[in-house]
Amino acid sequence: MNIDILTNEDLQEFKAELLDEIKKLFDIKRSEKKSWLRSTEVKELLKISSGTLQKLRVNGTLSYTRIGGTLYYNYKDIEQLLDCKP
Repeated sequence: MNIDILTNEDLQEFKAELLDEIKKLFDIKRSEKKSWLRSTEVKELLKISSGTLQKLRVNGTLSYTRIGGTLYYNYKDIEQLLDCKP
């Protein structure tokens, strides 16, 4: 039976590798971000009601695209809206 001894350097190296892998996973998740969101996703993201979302559409604060009976919102427009909030 062999016994392996771990040194502090071994643990630091393992920690660095593990952090790199976690960062890669987050980068992949960010790149999978949708470009267009449905109304339910926008309400959930902004934590607003249907009426508030309608007000944002009506007063031109948030642009949208209607395809059939479904409204879609550009994610970049939502990010800009969030950046403008005080």
